[in-house]
Amino acid sequence: MNNGRIIPDYNAIGEKIRSRRAKLGMSQEQLADLCGITSSYIGHIERGSRQLSLNTAISISTVLEISLDYLLLDAKDQNSDANVLQSISAELKNHSPEQVSKFLSTIKILAENIDEM
Repeated sequence: MNNGRIIPDYNAIGEKIRSRRAKLGMSQEQLADLCGITSSYIGHIERGSRQLSLNTAISISTVLEISLDYLLLDAKDQNSDANVLQSISAELKNHSPEQVSKFLSTIKILAENIDEM
């Protein structure tokens, strides 16, 4: 913070975008197309060499299924409930209903026995 203003760390923002994009198996071109911007601009954002507008940040966070507060602020807690649930949801999207059911059963068993682990 500087005089009550929050100064974004554009390198950290870019790294969060790059990391999440890679985790989703998405290219810079794919992300750019989905956000309505150029892949060159995505490259600059990921390197922290260009600032992004609020509209661009919203588009990117929506496509990458991450929260704006995580993306823009120095949110150290990447494992907040919302982020964990978003990550699980993203992982399960490409699985069959039977696989999702097995996953949920496994989670229930783990939750019931967490103290014994």
